Amino acid sequence: MTKLTKRTVDAAKPKGSRWFVWDAELKGFGLVVQPSGVKSYCYQYRNAEGRSHRLAIGKHGQWTPTEARNRAEELRHIVRQGGDPLADKRTAREALTVGELLDAYLESGTFANKAPSTQSSDRGRIERHLKPLLGRRIAAKLTGDEVRRALNAISDGKTATRIKTKPRGLARVRGGRMAARDSIGLLRAVFNWGVEEKLVDGNPCTKVKTGPSGTRELILDGEQYRRMFDALDKLERARRIKSPVADAIRLIALTGCRRGEASDLRWRHVDLKRGLIVLPPHAHKAGKRTGKPREINLHTTSQALIAKQPEGSPDDLVFDQPGGADALSAAWRKVRAEAELPNGIGLHGLRHSVASHLAMSGAGAAEIMVALGHHQLSTTQRYLHFAETARQALAERAAAPALAGMAAAAGGEGEVVKLRRAK
Repeated sequence: MTKLTKRTVDAAKPKGSRWFVWDAELKGFGLVVQPSGVKSYCYQYRNAEGRSHRLAIGKHGQWTPTEARNRAEELRHIVRQGGDPLADKRTAREALTVGELLDAYLESGTFANKAPSTQSSDRGRIERHLKPLLGRRIAAKLTGDEVRRALNAISDGKTATRIKTKPRGLARVRGGRMAARDSIGLLRAVFNWGVEEKLVDGNPCTKVKTGPSGTRELILDGEQYRRMFDALDKLERARRIKSPVADAIRLIALTGCRRGEASDLRWRHVDLKRGLIVLPPHAHKAGKRTGKPREINLHTTSQALIAKQPEGSPDDLVFDQPGGADALSAAWRKVRAEAELPNGIGLHGLRHSVASHLAMSGAGAAEIMVALGHHQLSTTQRYLHFAETARQALAERAAAPALAGMAAAAGGEGEVVKLRRAK
């Protein structure tokens, strides 16, 4: 045995099976070394009934040896007072409600690392759909059937309501199939997080099918783009939407940038001489995972859209409009109705259209990943699959006349053969 310090922990090498390094000073405090090389701290004790229990403290890296030792000291004190930390933890787990689990997630580092726009959407789904339907349920006892009933309730609009957001503001909660899918998808992610944090033992959402993302398979064709830009011009002239909002939507349609990237764009992010937008890691969705900036290339029209905005200080918004991303969404609904576009196409659909047309024009996965700022190849591959299907359908349409002629020729030749045999 030896005192657990950073040096001794780093020196502990994995073996063919799990093994322990016990601390020489604090009885029961130890390090678990897995064959994979993962190391974690634990505390082993006997409760008042003489039963031996081992309680996990946390992984090395997430906990320092000093922090883990302090926690082991706390556990040791609880045991000396006649308590049973493992039993207490189980009791707390069994009493945890879904609402409390959701609140814990909102306070977590995992949630803090999400983009501000994603945080806003997640809070809305939690407060307006998940908590009203499932918040009082015990998390450990939540069943797949209850999750399915919640999915159907949101889809049927049973959580639809109006919520006062500010002195003269109202948020209309509509529900619907897409809101249901996204809300239960978030609940699944929260339970996965809860399992990792040892707050729950399993995920009741695992086998609940929420259905495919129908809206994101919609893309705009040339005629729909024409109607969309005509609608933007018309609504802007009629002052039904403000010019900065209209231009932000135009930028999304032309570059495939995210809604939040357009609404939160600052002048210090723009380099018109190089024709670039450079977003630091904290200003785009994938940046918090990769730690890398995202570059958005600007063609001439996109540069002109930005150049026409009243230039401010480096920290000022390029498209200066109160309401941020929500203002863009509200304006987009007017544009979509005016242009008679499918109801399923949201602002993200414009981004999807850019990616899909890139793929159909022959762009590879790496090019699309760079253009759209994707972090995972799996996100990009769906566009390639879509493009492949579209190209196949186009090839079949192009070949249809020739195939009809071939079929007719084969049919005529068959009749000739029949006549020859009859003779």
